Amino acid sequence: MLNKIIKDYNCPQKPEVRVRVGRFAGFIGIFSNLLLFVIKLVIGIITMSVSVIADSLNNLSDCGSNILTVVGYTISGKPADKDHPYGHARMEYLSSLFIAMIISFLGFEMLISSAEKLIANEPNEKYSIALIIIMASTVIVKIVIALFYRKLGKHISSDALKASFVDSIGDVIATGAVVVGMILAKYVSLPFNIDGIVGILVAIYIMIMGVKLVIESSSTLIGKAPDDAFISGIVEKIKSYEGVLGIHDLVLHFYGANRYFASVHVEIDAEANVMHSHDLMDIIEADFLKDGINLVIHMDPISVSDPETNDMREKCAQIIEDFSCEHSMHASMHDFRVVKGVTHTNIIFDISVANNFPLENKEISNEISKRVKQINPLYNLVLTIDRDYFSERYGEN
Repeated sequence: MLNKIIKDYNCPQKPEVRVRVGRFAGFIGIFSNLLLFVIKLVIGIITMSVSVIADSLNNLSDCGSNILTVVGYTISGKPADKDHPYGHARMEYLSSLFIAMIISFLGFEMLISSAEKLIANEPNEKYSIALIIIMASTVIVKIVIALFYRKLGKHISSDALKASFVDSIGDVIATGAVVVGMILAKYVSLPFNIDGIVGILVAIYIMIMGVKLVIESSSTLIGKAPDDAFISGIVEKIKSYEGVLGIHDLVLHFYGANRYFASVHVEIDAEANVMHSHDLMDIIEADFLKDGINLVIHMDPISVSDPETNDMREKCAQIIEDFSCEHSMHASMHDFRVVKGVTHTNIIFDISVANNFPLENKEISNEISKRVKQINPLYNLVLTIDRDYFSERYGEN
């Protein structure tokens, strides 16, 4: 059915389709939450129930969140301009952050009002069966909405719709707790105000969910590490091209869903035809661009045919492997060269270590230099250390 409503629904990788799906989800949310708000507000006013009124206000906040979703996707779909050369897709993450902040604020307001009613210890309201059934039916509606958000959120990999799904599940639990409180108030004689108790529990849950969403949304905006599987896919794809001997110094930035900018160093045989190697780099960049990744490659030529260089490379690789095992942290070696001189020989290479490697760069350099000189005192190590966020994922020695 969604194929008929949303144009090109089965092509979620297209930015314009993401905008259509996100806006459609937002408009459905606006209509449904506005309807639930009116129904619950009327019931809350009739029964003077603080938990029901608070639950209705929660639906009103959801309606506001859905408006933010529509606005966020509309802005995120704008093309790049002079002031925003990478586009506006990150607006989607901002809208999810705003939604999370609204959820947290409403939960706090609900906590205060529920606590006041509990302290006042007003007698429990005797709700009618009809009102209980109406409130229970709103739970079913919210479950359907939550599943709807989940389906669309997975389809386009949307943080904003994920936030809406989590918020809707929170609403299901909140309204369910209110319904349980209404049933207890009708059939059980309690010495305390059940409405206030339920309101506090629901408010705490909403606040916890809101804070979690704030943390998740903020993490995305700050620049959290991409998914391991995504990074591994990039690495394996580059290494699959004939002529590529290794890669390192991978840097990846994303400016919204399916908008990636990356740079990487690719090692090739120093004796290969430079024009052929350059053409290979162009082919790799063009292939990645088809997948929505703007990749820039720095070509690193390395010697692979000199027996002495290869022997020394293997020995240094073993040094790095032993060093990694001793500190239980992965390190990889690249850009290896041997420059022979009259009085000494320079052993030149780079190593990539994780950003949280326990030793300082100077300590790493001194330790590895000491081990290289054990092979031959005339060897002089020229070492460059890269604090590479993805080095432990290359799977290379």
